[in-house]
Amino acid sequence: MERFLELIFHSSSISITPSPMEISQNQEIHNSSIKLRQNPQRKKHKVLIGCGAGFGGDRPIAALKLLDGVEGLDYIVLECLAERTLADRWRDVGDGGVGFDPRMDPMGAQEKVLEIASSLRLNITVGVAHEVSIDSSGMHPPHPLLGISTYLGAAPIVKCLEMYNPHVIITSRVADAALFLGPMVYELGWNWDDLELLAQGTLAGHLLECGCQLTGGYFMHPGDRHRDMSFQHLLEITLPYAEVGYDGEVYVAKPDGSGGVLDFSTCAEQLLYEIGDPSAYITPDVALDIRNVTFKSFSSSKVLCAGAKASAQSVPEKLLRLVPKDCGWKGWGEISYGGYGCATRARAAEFLMSGHQDSDAMRKCTDLRLRMDGLFKQKEQAVQFTKEFTALYTNGPAGGGGISTGYKKEIVLEKHLVERESVFWRTGARSAGTRNIKNQGDPVGVPRRKPVLGKIVSTPSDRDTTFPSNLNLTTQTTAPIPSGMKVPLYEIAHSRAGDKGNDLNFSLIPHFPGDHERLKKIITPKWVKEVLSSVLSPSSFSSAVAINDRDKWVEENVKVEIYEVEGIHSLNVVVRNILDGGVNCSRRIDRHGKTVSDVILSQQVVLP
Repeated sequence: MERFLELIFHSSSISITPSPMEISQNQEIHNSSIKLRQNPQRKKHKVLIGCGAGFGGDRPIAALKLLDGVEGLDYIVLECLAERTLADRWRDVGDGGVGFDPRMDPMGAQEKVLEIASSLRLNITVGVAHEVSIDSSGMHPPHPLLGISTYLGAAPIVKCLEMYNPHVIITSRVADAALFLGPMVYELGWNWDDLELLAQGTLAGHLLECGCQLTGGYFMHPGDRHRDMSFQHLLEITLPYAEVGYDGEVYVAKPDGSGGVLDFSTCAEQLLYEIGDPSAYITPDVALDIRNVTFKSFSSSKVLCAGAKASAQSVPEKLLRLVPKDCGWKGWGEISYGGYGCATRARAAEFLMSGHQDSDAMRKCTDLRLRMDGLFKQKEQAVQFTKEFTALYTNGPAGGGGISTGYKKEIVLEKHLVERESVFWRTGARSAGTRNIKNQGDPVGVPRRKPVLGKIVSTPSDRDTTFPSNLNLTTQTTAPIPSGMKVPLYEIAHSRAGDKGNDLNFSLIPHFPGDHERLKKIITPKWVKEVLSSVLSPSSFSSAVAINDRDKWVEENVKVEIYEVEGIHSLNVVVRNILDGGVNCSRRIDRHGKTVSDVILSQQVVLP
């Protein structure tokens, strides 16, 4: 195991020493315009890069399992910076918190990693590659209270590897796929005008970036013959890695004998995850055309990925910058009602809180939980909302209990396109110890078997964790659904939903490849709007007037785009302005719109 990223590690040269820290920081500032590498050298014929975390809340033990299961892994990438994570960190900084983990402040995170390394008597170099601002007062990181952050490409990572060969690299906001692309460019001798190679490398990074979503996570669906797997397979799921050749050949894989599933279906779902126009998936390093990407399984643990190309506009002229904006205070409350008439009592509670009443008939149920969310301009208004909700204990309908409430400041991330020349970054490195740590050979006192910060990686377990290669999943069928038969859409296709700001996308991947032509005839913008309009209802007890207003708003504001993805015989559906402002300010329980995929799949359809 050689390196990790966003965090990046290089454990083969770790030594143990009680020496004090030394500092080696590069003060050279770079802008983000494309500059070709000077005589890049190929260091490897292929590089193995693993995903150690798909988001900030991923399981740390999963990265250790991957290290234990894959011999010769060169890099492992911990991708931790979703937009919601950034907004949460900026809110923490505004409230006096440290603001890194390692998200907001690469220098502070670097200090923390070195502190831990020193406490373990490990001699490592920790690099940073991060955005900086330049003004009349000089160079400095973007002020954390302003929270401005730009999606950087792979170039800062490559430069840090060239300058310092560090064990760890911590970055500011870098585009997800670029985190993986950086080590490929450095090791395989690629340059920034090798667009077809960059496209294949970016494809690999995009597939890996969400971790176990590629290896069966967020895929398993009990009772669905196309997506069922045992609970044990899901429990023992393992993070993926990619094997990338200097010629752009890409395989994604999981450790042999591990749980989960890696096949055409899991790859296809992840390919279209959070994608808009598949002919122009824009990253800072290359605009990607994935319409003709194909997947071929070589085994139950390895899939060949081919067909990614650079788009017509091969390299974007501008970069995406996130600028936080205060959007008020959110207050919420929940209460449960049980027994006969529980829905009517919940409706009465809602009326007390909102001041609105209607005459719709209620569904029969014996248990119901009412949740209400409000977005307010002032903190005091949000606090008052929670107090009023708590007062339902003594002032509301009978038989209500289990109240929970809360409030918090909400931040929305506005997106701006900025010129590359106006975005600056720098690299640097600090060492825990004063010895020259490059090319030292075997580390002193550290076992050769996959050391991770001085600890041996193992998977203690009393149960058998080797899984059969055949899960008996019918992921692709050989016969189409008969014409004229009314069936739920999940009998025809599977799906995954993703979000970007206030927009949502969901894939439709047929179990029988030829069915995508028939799906095109029924999955229309009008059909999508009719199905999804219900998620925009302001209340579970909406009146006819409220429903009519909702439908009018949908028709005027919601836009639907449907794209064909020929390589995997699938559809990608993009729904704009559907997420109540996006994950950072939405008042819905499902802020990301993740459940939309199964709302779509539950619809009854008739194929022509």
